[in-house]
Amino acid sequence: MKLGLLLSGVLGLEMLKKIKDLHDIVFIFTDGQSIEIAEYARNFSIPFFVGNPRKNSVEEFINDKNIEVLISVNYLYIIDRQLIDLPSKLAFNIHGSLLPKYRGRTPHVWAIINNESMTGITAHVIDSGCDTGPILDQVTVQLEPNDTGYVILEKYKKLYFPLLKRVLNQIEAGTHSFRYQDESLASYFGKRTPDDGKINWDWQKERIRNWVRAQAYPYPGAFSWNRSQKLIIDELVFVDYGFHFEYPNGIVLSVQPLLIKTPNGVVELKKIRNYDQNIQVGDILN
Repeated sequence: MKLGLLLSGVLGLEMLKKIKDLHDIVFIFTDGQSIEIAEYARNFSIPFFVGNPRKNSVEEFINDKNIEVLISVNYLYIIDRQLIDLPSKLAFNIHGSLLPKYRGRTPHVWAIINNESMTGITAHVIDSGCDTGPILDQVTVQLEPNDTGYVILEKYKKLYFPLLKRVLNQIEAGTHSFRYQDESLASYFGKRTPDDGKINWDWQKERIRNWVRAQAYPYPGAFSWNRSQKLIIDELVFVDYGFHFEYPNGIVLSVQPLLIKTPNGVVELKKIRNYDQNIQVGDILN
């Protein structure tokens, strides 16, 4: 089939390489940071467009492009009707959650933060909403207690192409089917930035642990401040250690090991990217 691809990042590049020999790629849309995707397109003489399609006129680029299916994988931008309506058969996206839950950005990170036990990926029809189109297929992924955001993405990487290939085969055979999303079950979570990783020590210890593992290395990381020193924390564990409930949350109870008080227990900071040796008992992280 003749395909148009909307791709970003390492995941988008991997899908591009795997699908290239199976179908005719008519064009690629990508973003300015996905340099390797643009280079790959250039090397194989595939027409490509770089930038936000909603802020740039793409009519001239697509006016002679005929495609049967439009596919979006890890694409950074929202698209409008001129692209959605371009394929003769279908436009679909692969989203990193079990829709209708966790629409929006970085859904796997939010799933860990919210202590979910299950996540997954969804192939869904692209419509004018944000991850609101009918579902074509889904794959579930178990969220293990120690999984980080990076680990979940590594699990996803193994599943994206089999799902993409299966949906394409169904479209080509005319056997694909739709399941409309139940709006009463829908949830939406927004984009995260490195500055959003600050730990609130007034949270329960379980939420703090999920907050840390969701953003652990190589992600920007959850962090806290000790005076002017920023501590990026990649792992913490619960420990059996006594404390007085009137102690302020975030207080350092021990330095070796580094123990911090929360409202419902003590945690040990196991991995810190830039550990400040000057931390002292009685310091209060904030």
